[in-house]
Amino acid sequence: MMADIDNTADFKKDSNGRNIETVYCAYCSSKILNPGSATFINMNFSLPHMIRRRDEEAEKRELINDYWLVEEINSFENIGVSHKVENVKYLACADCERGPIGWHDLSTFRSYIALCRVKHQKSNC
Repeated sequence: MMADIDNTADFKKDSNGRNIETVYCAYCSSKILNPGSATFINMNFSLPHMIRRRDEEAEKRELINDYWLVEEINSFENIGVSHKVENVKYLACADCERGPIGWHDLSTFRSYIALCRVKHQKSNC
């Protein structure tokens, strides 16, 4: 059960900034990242809204500051990737296709997952 709704980064990272919890899709609970596979980064980037009404403009965006930086695309357990939009590809859950939960920068080949758009759960080990 994933009851964790507090996405405060301090509780989700170790002393090196690595994620200490497994990262899951907030909608279908599909595993996205294993513990230790991403590093916390605070940066400003606007993502399109995940949920919008049909009559809302498609370009409505949300400024997000807290992200998991994933250096290698192969570090993901499960991720869907959109077509190129400018110099990025948006990331979504590969199972339920909800997103975007982050983006992949085509100039650096780094990926970013918004903490506020995923769920976190500590390992049972």
